[in-house]
Amino acid sequence: MRSITVIGCGIVGLTTAIKLQEKGFKVTIIAKEHFNKTLSSKVGAIWFPFEIYPKEKTNHWATLAYQEYQRDIKPKNGVSFIPFITAYNDNSNIDWTLKMPEGTTKKASKEELPKGIQKAFISRVPLAEPLLYLPYLFQRFIESDGTFLQHEISSLEEASKLDGFIINCTGLGAKKLCNDKDLQPMRGQILRCKKMNIPSCADSTKKGALSYVINRSEDCVVGGTDYLDDWNLNIEKSDTDLIIKRLLQTSLSQKQPEIIEEIVGLRPKRSEVRFEFDSQYPAIFHNYGHGGAGFTVAWGCAIELTEIIDAR
Repeated sequence: MRSITVIGCGIVGLTTAIKLQEKGFKVTIIAKEHFNKTLSSKVGAIWFPFEIYPKEKTNHWATLAYQEYQRDIKPKNGVSFIPFITAYNDNSNIDWTLKMPEGTTKKASKEELPKGIQKAFISRVPLAEPLLYLPYLFQRFIESDGTFLQHEISSLEEASKLDGFIINCTGLGAKKLCNDKDLQPMRGQILRCKKMNIPSCADSTKKGALSYVINRSEDCVVGGTDYLDDWNLNIEKSDTDLIIKRLLQTSLSQKQPEIIEEIVGLRPKRSEVRFEFDSQYPAIFHNYGHGGAGFTVAWGCAIELTEIIDAR
């Protein structure tokens, strides 16, 4: 059995490891943090191509991931399909709507638009709740003879000495690991609230003013922020107040949300996803820089990556 090592235990690392296992590889995940300490554990995790490039690759990966989620609905694993209102303007990537299954996407009528949104699609999209889905994926990995080692890889030279091919799924950690000047944080602050009887929606049409609501099985995520090159991991009251203000301005909710928890995470933003073999260390394949769309494209990236590795 061929051995392979995946570095990173977020949604990209876990999906990559599982797809490699399905191809017959003996997979080890090495990561600085367990899955429940990664950025992936903090996010809303709705299928939504947000701040990820290039567009053509993104739409392809997102389509493959959509199909994978359709196959992966299991009791209590956190995967469901929900109606989602997605605002757009003339600069938005809306090509993904052309790849949606028939009958799952339509343009919203004026009556269906939240206040302040001029144009939007209503689509039936996957939601993968991290607090349920990540433990499910990790257990699936372990039960398929996977090995997890908690250790921080400090350099590509160290990584190159690991068994077999090495897949770099370290997200923002790749900035230090690869000295990647193109990779930068996009700070997101969100509120985990009690469930609300309002539509799930997102408006990313205004840079620096991201706003969204994602109703999940036991709670509701209200966001957010999209501050580029911001390393601040502290909860900012001013951002919490701004998030609530934007929610109330949509007229979706007439009252303040009941906050359970305030959360901050740093998205790995890049001019485009790094999806390639390393030029200096040919056994290392890079799979990072997925912006705000990790759950949206992770399965698609894993499928394509596995085909590339298996052909070697």
